[in-house]
Amino acid sequence: MNKRKRIAILGSTGSIGTQALDIIRDYPDKFHVEVLVANTNIELLARQAIDFEPNFVVIGDKSRFQKLKELLADYPVKIYAGPEAVEQVSALDCVDIVLAAMVGFSGFIPTLRAARAGKTIALANKETLVVGGHIITEEIQKNRAQIIPVDSEHSAIYQCLVGEDIKTVDKLILTASGGPFRGKDKNFIKEVTPEMALKHPNWDMGSKVTIDSASLMNKGLEVIEAHWLFGIDVDHIEVVIHPQSVIHSMVEFKDGSIKAQMGVPNMRIPIQYALDFPERSFSAKNRFLFTDYPNLSFEKPDLETFRNLAIAYECIRKGGNAPCIMNAANEVAVELFLTKKIRFTQISDLIEETLQNVEFFSDPNIEECVYTDNISRIKLLELSKKFIR
Repeated sequence: MNKRKRIAILGSTGSIGTQALDIIRDYPDKFHVEVLVANTNIELLARQAIDFEPNFVVIGDKSRFQKLKELLADYPVKIYAGPEAVEQVSALDCVDIVLAAMVGFSGFIPTLRAARAGKTIALANKETLVVGGHIITEEIQKNRAQIIPVDSEHSAIYQCLVGEDIKTVDKLILTASGGPFRGKDKNFIKEVTPEMALKHPNWDMGSKVTIDSASLMNKGLEVIEAHWLFGIDVDHIEVVIHPQSVIHSMVEFKDGSIKAQMGVPNMRIPIQYALDFPERSFSAKNRFLFTDYPNLSFEKPDLETFRNLAIAYECIRKGGNAPCIMNAANEVAVELFLTKKIRFTQISDLIEETLQNVEFFSDPNIEECVYTDNISRIKLLELSKKFIR
């Protein structure tokens, strides 16, 4: 019997983390949970620790440490708290795979630590490569670490490229559902509410990712992530709207042939692929039937109405810390929208203004990435005062 893979889940209480634990529960002979990390949800984290018996549990919010200790007082688990502890467990010798599923910039430094420790990283935190792709990829190569993407689009491309020479690739084609407002005009989206934006037609995701999908920022982040993951120039990365969400992405080769990866729109498949790679374990769940999808359609994205995708292309072409500025501004703007302080269309307005008002670094180091993230958040909050309702 093969040795069980030892997993650290950064973001175990989120959508990706909970689905990963469901998979691990189904394959107890293949995986063991070594580390669980969450930011604030101590009740669910404690239940997970009791169920999966990890060696280490970390809560990012130090103020919740004592309560977590009380909840797990009768269980033999080591409990830590704070960002430093999250970084340290990402590099533990007893961990084989780090599932990086923390939301936003918070996943950057822990993923960097995992790369420096030569870990296999199942990457579900696209923001890590958005804010510091040049840094992460350098550490991956230097330390012989490995990234296996978990995003359905990048997992699809990764699977299409297995056994292929990257030099033969002409284009990466990322598919997007179009979100809940596909086909709507500017006047419509001015009036959308968080409740409307959170009703994604195909995917069940966390609130931040769902809003990003509605604004097409999620696809913009994925374009930048694909550039760093696969080393493909941004002018050879295309986005197409595919409302059915069964073709998860495609690779077009120089000879004109195209490979596509298909499946039901369920994150369990790419999560399991990343954890199990290079094997594929049998699963009777989430089987695809062509007769359920007799028609597949494709459209061009509306970059004028959904400006975030265009902004992302502009940022990766500019390079430097521009994507980091954009990412930080977007995270804060999405939170303001979710709390009904700004309108949906003002997310793009504020991102563009923040990009114009934060210092540009052409080749940012780690400290400059952290500084950029902090100052961009402050600047967006300042700029948002004229909009806040």
